[in-house]
Amino acid sequence: MEVLQNYINGRWQASREKQTIDIINPATQVCMGQVPCGNDTAIDVAEAAEAAARAQREWAEMPVMQRVQPLYRLKILLETHLEDLAETITRECGKTKAESIGELQRAIENVETACASPMLLQSEFSENITRGIDEFMIRQPVGVCACIVPFNFPGMIPFWFLPYAIACGNSFIIKPSEKVPLTMQKVMGLIDQVGLPPGVVNLVHGSRASVDALLEHPEIKAISFVGSTSVARYIYAKGAQNGKRVQAQGGAKNPVVILPDADLETSSRIITDSVYGCAGQRCLAASNILLIGDEQGRVKDALYEAAKSRKTGYGLVDGVEMGPVISTESKARIERLIDLGVHEGAKLLLDGRNAAVEGFETGNFIRPTILENVPLSGEIIRTELFGPVMSLVNLPTVDAALEFINGNLYGNMACLFTSSGANARKFRNEVKAGNVGINIGVAAPMAQFPFSGWNDSFFGDLHGQGRHAIEFFTQTKVVIERWPKEWSRKF
Repeated sequence: MEVLQNYINGRWQASREKQTIDIINPATQVCMGQVPCGNDTAIDVAEAAEAAARAQREWAEMPVMQRVQPLYRLKILLETHLEDLAETITRECGKTKAESIGELQRAIENVETACASPMLLQSEFSENITRGIDEFMIRQPVGVCACIVPFNFPGMIPFWFLPYAIACGNSFIIKPSEKVPLTMQKVMGLIDQVGLPPGVVNLVHGSRASVDALLEHPEIKAISFVGSTSVARYIYAKGAQNGKRVQAQGGAKNPVVILPDADLETSSRIITDSVYGCAGQRCLAASNILLIGDEQGRVKDALYEAAKSRKTGYGLVDGVEMGPVISTESKARIERLIDLGVHEGAKLLLDGRNAAVEGFETGNFIRPTILENVPLSGEIIRTELFGPVMSLVNLPTVDAALEFINGNLYGNMACLFTSSGANARKFRNEVKAGNVGINIGVAAPMAQFPFSGWNDSFFGDLHGQGRHAIEFFTQTKVVIERWPKEWSRKF
């Protein structure tokens, strides 16, 4: 069985770590390869950090117009290999082929946006702040930067960070999830072709030991992370303790509010897509659906019918709308949480447990599930399930919905469905969430906007993507300059 290699200083090389774990297709349970995973991956990280530090000094001196040229070439390669990369994502991650293609298109958007770095890096200049003295600000690279990325978007999330970091003159280390390392392995094969100097971009595998090594190595100046809130809090605290810049995206428990004046057919379809897209394994997935004035159960019935008709199966099979969850452990955890919801008093309106898909009976499948009348005092309404589960809650008013949402520990996303402009404006103004949708289930923001997040959904100051990424991957230097006439040569 092939063991994946690291990519360090412009070449592929075996890890120092001999212990491995299997890479499992979540729909078929077929082993697709092995990835190094043990304490000696820390040695790999140190080697990558040192190579990146050597490369970064010269890379930073290269004009930004030249630094973005490899990104133009990378965009073309990603588009050329889109189908193959999408199939790899589906095989190792479980999502449908269409979802994998959409993920990669968002990755490409970030490469395109980073190509505008020659303009995004422009700064301010003030002439004659006092007679004969000018003041201006310049942006310079941070140094060696690294990202630690999750399993659910192996093709997109690294590109919230990578293209901006190198366009700004930094070198970069990617640590993919040990559950889904194949996608980034293929992407690194494309990066190897674009003409970057050795050491500017590196790939290291591993789990906890490699993460801690990235957080501790003195050459690494900035860390980007996406994952659960508990790990995000750990990354932020330990990275800051070691003097690093950190942006750490955490988990979520995303609410959607439906008012009686919402378009029922469109809203139910969009909300169902938001809850069950990527089998609910998205930090922007809708979870708590807050029904306002639905005494007749019209919205509930529409959501039930939309969820019940959703086709679950292997993501490479035509017509499949939802794939498996990532692992047998994840499936067991989600089913335990569904049990907990019922124990707390929720009614199981649609039960997706014990799902068997013909031809893929060993897969980690959970069909769409709906819990009705979920108690506000229970644990299930506060816990991130990261699976295909919708929780229905009846509330009397928009104000009651806002009070519930704003009392949430998380603040990643919140949505409202309505035909009232006044209610929409009130909601987007008062809701405590970093990404807001009005009559739409929030997908990842376009690349020119930051992937926002509040409260326990984000630790740091600057988010990924767009101008936030440019600011995160640069440090400012303010220069005050005076040149008296008598000091300057006259011609």
